[in-house]
Amino acid sequence: MPKQLLLVRHAKSDWDNAKLSDFDRPLNTRGEKSAPEMANRLLKKRLIPEQLVSSPALRALSTARLFAKELGIEKSLILTEPEIYEALTSTLMAVINDLDNHSSFTALFGHNPGITSVVSNLCNNDLVNIPTCGMVLIEFPFDDWSMVSAGTGDLIFYDYPKNGQD
Repeated sequence: MPKQLLLVRHAKSDWDNAKLSDFDRPLNTRGEKSAPEMANRLLKKRLIPEQLVSSPALRALSTARLFAKELGIEKSLILTEPEIYEALTSTLMAVINDLDNHSSFTALFGHNPGITSVVSNLCNNDLVNIPTCGMVLIEFPFDDWSMVSAGTGDLIFYDYPKNGQD
């Protein structure tokens, strides 16, 4: 069965507290609103990931939790992968290649520039910047995550909170 990967950039984060480390920044009000909205768009398409994997940074993990709640997935089932935080393309590719093959549809929650870069790498597309809470669904003709490599993915859809709005 082909593999599907949903890459999600964390929702908009709060920069108000200068004393917080980058890792500990929470979502702002807009981020808390857009994450469930984007998850609901997945529901409308009947796209529910079997597995959620997130950076442990607060803003990414909070985004994953809001998606899980909207999609009816237990928050305890979200896997955190420290390598996703501040990851370059090669690191994200290694994370993808190590995903559990029992899942045919995995959602990965991370950060830019890595998320945009890995999407471009996998699909050979010209996306320049995936905005906060933007998501890209990519399909691969493999039944093993370890076979995923540059240029092997087909971009199925790309969506972001302000898409289609005036």
